[in-house]
Amino acid sequence: MFENLRADLKAAATHRKLERGWRVIIRRETKVILQYRFSRWAHTLRVPVVRQILIFVALLWQRWIQIILAGVIVSPDAEIGPGMILHTAYGLQIAPVKIGSGCTFNSQVLIGTGVKSIGNNCYFGPGSKIVGECKIGNNVLVVANSVVLTDVPDNTTIMGVPARIKLPGGRLRKMPWRSMDAKQNGAPMDAAGTNGVKTNGAKGNGAKTNGTKSNGAKANTESEPKPEPQQKINA
Repeated sequence: MFENLRADLKAAATHRKLERGWRVIIRRETKVILQYRFSRWAHTLRVPVVRQILIFVALLWQRWIQIILAGVIVSPDAEIGPGMILHTAYGLQIAPVKIGSGCTFNSQVLIGTGVKSIGNNCYFGPGSKIVGECKIGNNVLVVANSVVLTDVPDNTTIMGVPARIKLPGGRLRKMPWRSMDAKQNGAPMDAAGTNGVKTNGAKGNGAKTNGTKSNGAKANTESEPKPEPQQKINA
């Protein structure tokens, strides 16, 4: 239990760059993972009487954490490998299924009771449903709101209702978790070095700006017409 839990916390810390250390512990998804690992360990314990007491505690914990606070139900009979990630988990339901390591689950995901097995490094998008007697391979990406009814081979991206469109490659493109300040500071610089904002050829300290110069420079403006000289009239 502790090895899997340590891998889960490590995966959660690397999943969101700004949430590390104690911030990982206070996440709602982390409480669900803690409850599942404890409940799974209590059900596999072989010590009589102690096993029944721990199962009762795990049942109360499950009703409080998973159903009331998080709205997530993970069966203690499910065999989930280390490195499980619950990303914005709400309305998640995982039946007694054998699941590999490094899998990511989003909100509104359903893993039905008829599923045979799920491989390693799988990603389930929000609202995806895995139902029927199907087998999911390794490195599989299930697109959001897809309904999978048949077997999915390794290294596949699958989508559709029902899911019939299969594309090669199952790795999800992970975008960095950054704040707005980090996004502004990390904006790509163009050739002029001005964060992609054009300045119409303006330069600082003596540079030309739309045909004018700064710091005492002469302006290239059109000269005004001079008045014609008046002729003298002899009285």
